[in-house]
Formats: sequence, structure tokens, C-alpha cells
Amino acid sequence: MSDQFAASGVYAITDEHLLTDATLLTAAEQALTGGVRVLQYRRKTGEFRDRVTQAAALKALCRRYQASLIINDDIDLCQAIDADGVHLGQSDTALADARYRLGPGAIIGISCHDEPALVAMAERHGASYIALGRFFPSQTKPDAPAASIENLRVIRQQTTLPIVAIGGITAENGRSLIDAGADMLAVINYLFAAQDIQARARELNNLF
Repeated sequence: MSDQFAASGVYAITDEHLLTDATLLTAAEQALTGGVRVLQYRRKTGEFRDRVTQAAALKALCRRYQASLIINDDIDLCQAIDADGVHLGQSDTALADARYRLGPGAIIGISCHDEPALVAMAERHGASYIALGRFFPSQTKPDAPAASIENLRVIRQQTTLPIVAIGGITAENGRSLIDAGADMLAVINYLFAAQDIQARARELNNLF
């Protein structure tokens, strides 16, 4: 795991539908100024070279704020800009392959919904952290399978890996997830659709 990885606090995820090419860097910097320590670059469309340019600019920003930059699903992009690591879904590159390609020092997270068996597999294959969710109705992924706080508690007993909770998280409901064992709260819409991203990031950070 990268020395930089802060396994506690707010985990911000960019969204190409919320943030344009013109607003991405400003929004990311506001989030980092507000105390975000992990930023995931999530972009599914566009030319590879454009994504390299954006991701490299985000990496420079993250360095300035001592934050980690995680790339969503794309090991080639992660290698191209030497990002801190990748986040994988269950249908993406196999975790063992990602670990082999990126080496022992990379941060590799994987979505485990809220299934203990997937968590156990992630642990065996060298994950740095696991993501569980969605815990609340989500605007970004409304059809994602629901996860329960009861299962979060069960999984917290099962693993020592950092747990990132995701799905409809706000400053009002986030504390319940931390109390149940989440180490980090992943936010997309609640953070990047806010009028004041920096203030919203601070508000979330204050939950920890």
C-alpha cells in the first residue's frame, strides 16, 4: 500500500456528468482544500490521451495536498501517469492481475457490495481496501444493489482492511456508517454538486 494512503476520512470520486473539462480541476482543488485525502478519477468516455492529461493534472494537485490519486478501473491509465493505484469493480480486471501489473506498493481497492465472501476473496488477492455499498439511495448509481448497515458491522468484524462506504452519503447519514465500522466515506454527487465544495468537504470531514 502506498505510504500516502490515508485510510480514514473523505474519499472523493469525480463524475464526468457533474464536472466538465473546464470545472474538474477547480472542483478537485476545492475538495482537497476542504480536507479530502483520497481522490478517485472516474471517467468512462473520451480519448485516452485526454484522460492522461486530466489525470496527470489531478495527480499534480493531489501531490500538492498530500492526497492519493486513485484511477477508476483503468490500469493502463494508472501506469501512464504513475498514479497511486486503481479501484476495481467486480467485473473489471482481476485483482490479482492488477496487483501483478502495479506491484506491491500500489493502492488497489475493490467493490465488494456488502458480501462477506467477496471481502474474503479481496483480502486473499491483496486488496489495499474494500468498498461497500450503496447504503442509501444514490443519484450517481440509482440501480446499484442496496447494502445494509448490519452487513457492514459483520464485515468490520471479519476484516482488518480499510472499509470505504459509498452510496447516497451525506453529512446527516454518514456518522451511522462510521459508527458501524466504515473508515472512509466515498462521495460523488453530495460533494461535487454542492454550491460550496470546500465547505461540504469540511462538513463531511468533521464526522471523523
